Amino acid sequence: MKPTSTRRRRILAFLAAPLITLAACGGSESSSDTTAAPDTTASEVTYPVTVAAANGDVTLAARPTKIVSLSPTATEMLYAIGAGDQVAAIDDMSNYPAESSAKASKLSGFEPNVEAIAAYEPDLVVIANDIASIAQQLTSLNIPVWLGSAAATLDDVYAQVDQLGTLTGNAAGAQALVTQMKDDIESALAGVEKLADVPVFWELDDTYYSITSNTFVGAVLTQFGFKSIADGVEAGNDYPQLNAESIISANPKVIFLADTKCCAQDAATVAARPGWSAVDAVTASNVVELDDDVVSRWGPRIVELVQAIAGAAAKVAS
Repeated sequence: MKPTSTRRRRILAFLAAPLITLAACGGSESSSDTTAAPDTTASEVTYPVTVAAANGDVTLAARPTKIVSLSPTATEMLYAIGAGDQVAAIDDMSNYPAESSAKASKLSGFEPNVEAIAAYEPDLVVIANDIASIAQQLTSLNIPVWLGSAAATLDDVYAQVDQLGTLTGNAAGAQALVTQMKDDIESALAGVEKLADVPVFWELDDTYYSITSNTFVGAVLTQFGFKSIADGVEAGNDYPQLNAESIISANPKVIFLADTKCCAQDAATVAARPGWSAVDAVTASNVVELDDDVVSRWGPRIVELVQAIAGAAAKVAS
């Protein structure tokens, strides 16, 4: 049984992707804020231009200036590559970076309304899910649609950034972002000696849904030598619901909380749970509080996720 709430469905849209490989990214060990958008005011692309998106070839005749984003991940990418000024509206789940709030709307990526989207007269709509065949509906109105599905690998992430850079005329900003992400991820990996199957618990919500190593995030954990205590709990289900007794018995060395916003969980609430105060992760103060949005998106802030996991690994190794 998988989580069924709206929030869990949105998280799984990201987590359900296959294994991700972090190694061999290349680059230096410098680190910076990957969400900082370069100052790009003129197109670096010759139009018309075509990219091969998840929904097929997308061709734009001119640089888009009224982009509608129905994908929180794509919204973050657009702002990070310098296309924020070209965005006309964002969906009701997009909330980062802060300046994107000026483009907030009631549009939904999970319940898309063609008429409401078309009212913005967009010259490009970006989506993460083709719910209700929204791509076809918009295309029939001569509105170009770019689909960036949940990434399966980091290469998929980089490809989506590059595609948006090409479509929006911000190719240099996109390449700079990809280079910085690669450098920062390599630095995080290189900074920690790999552990050996250290048990960890990844908490999706306060009813103890978790993930196995066969998921996008689970594979990130594996790169550092962590092993999810949810592995093998339920055959064929990579998002099993555990119970308190099994978690306490598994005695994880680290607990990652991906429910700090939705469920108001933190290190203190975990320690206050009956029987949890003796768990190694709690006694060693290695309960890692994560941003729900960061762990459910595959945009520029995936670097923050990798760095948070690296920090937990370093603490276990010390």
